Amino acid sequence: MGTLSIINAAVFDGVSDGLGDGPVYVADGRIVSVGGPPQPADQVLDAHGGTVLPGLIDAHCHAYGISLDMMATESQPLSYVALAAARRLGRALTRGFTTVRDPAGGDAGLARAIAEKLIPSPRYLWTGAALSQTGGHGDARGPDSETCPCYAHGCEVVDGVDPLRRAVRERFRRGAHAIKIMTSGGVMSLADPIRIPQYSADEIRAVTDEAARRGSYVAAHAYSPEAIRHSIDNGVRSIEHGNLLDAQTATAMASAGAFLVPTLAAYDAMERRGEQIGMPAVSRHKNREVLESGQQAIELARAAGVSVGFGTDLMGPLEDEQLNGLRLQAEVDGIWTALASATSVNAELIGRPDLGQVAEGCTADLLILTGNIRHDPSVLRSPDSHRTIVQDGRVITNSKTASLADARRPAVRYWNNPFGPVRWRHAERRFLSCVCWRMHAAGQDHAEMRAQPGGPVRLPGAAQAAGPGTAALKLDG
Repeated sequence: MGTLSIINAAVFDGVSDGLGDGPVYVADGRIVSVGGPPQPADQVLDAHGGTVLPGLIDAHCHAYGISLDMMATESQPLSYVALAAARRLGRALTRGFTTVRDPAGGDAGLARAIAEKLIPSPRYLWTGAALSQTGGHGDARGPDSETCPCYAHGCEVVDGVDPLRRAVRERFRRGAHAIKIMTSGGVMSLADPIRIPQYSADEIRAVTDEAARRGSYVAAHAYSPEAIRHSIDNGVRSIEHGNLLDAQTATAMASAGAFLVPTLAAYDAMERRGEQIGMPAVSRHKNREVLESGQQAIELARAAGVSVGFGTDLMGPLEDEQLNGLRLQAEVDGIWTALASATSVNAELIGRPDLGQVAEGCTADLLILTGNIRHDPSVLRSPDSHRTIVQDGRVITNSKTASLADARRPAVRYWNNPFGPVRWRHAERRFLSCVCWRMHAAGQDHAEMRAQPGGPVRLPGAAQAAGPGTAALKLDG
């Protein structure tokens, strides 16, 4: 994979209450060191006083959530849903989310396409269709609907202990990261009150037992204290949403070692845009029931010592609110704690301690922002701010408007000690415009020479005598 140095950058490491110093040095997809003198590398990125963060992790991102109309999504051909999901995942990546957990969707085919790099995407941890009881949150039918709930893109209706065991085993056979169940009503489902717990204790325990035997865990959609307690008492590890949490239940969550994954962005977006995008009145009313309590739930969880992650739960056109979730969570927690939730805490939740931190030995999934987030946190959440994304040590986007095609082509390539001919080797030669020699120590340009596309460039004697440095190949395109 080669080596990469990120210089002139402040660093949020994923756990601290502030910024440290760079540079960050990466080799073969892993972070080798943070801080100290700059090291020569195959590729050098100058952050120009910006900020390096761990790649963001969204623990509640619905790739298959292409519409707020649950029935419409479930009735679409899966091939269409998967293609639309690929576009949604690509856009999440360009926002800086290098890992997402999809707790109601995904399958082995989409995961394989991502693993084979057929499409640009965050790391994709999927549960398959969420499991719902008849008339539960995952049952897309309204009270007057006679439609068979026979589709299972995002949700599957499964009742009874033995059918649930089979459904869980089938998901793990196909490669699911974890299992998602619905244990309370929800905003978008039309036939269930939000507060009432769903599934019996025996049914939930059957699911969690199967997951535990597989070395995995269960995430539960749950809003009310009754539903949350019903879930964690029967082995659920990750509570999604949890807006109606109370202090007593928060204490029980902490004792059980359960995580809370708040999804503030969804409620805020639905309140502002719900009527415009055609949300049913019943869903808008339900949304208001949980909207204002979402931030309070985080405060109660923090006070009880619950690990609080970060998710967004944005469906259909609301996906463009993903970064707004960081602002909303920072209003409760402050910027550093909110960022830790979206990086190191979520990494712990998904069982990937190598992600979510800028630290020696960690996987080099990084987000580089132009601007110091201590002085201007808005650069983190603004969709117009320039951001560079590094995944597995590879620079995959370097533009605020990077297209999915551009995500495969870095804007700049570098070589160390390029004494003698230098040729552009990793892109179409017509993009080459010049070669620029820069000393690491002095940080100034010694020479710039124009070159014909694909032609050799020799550094002048002054640059060759200056010692180790970096040749930066700059692109016109």
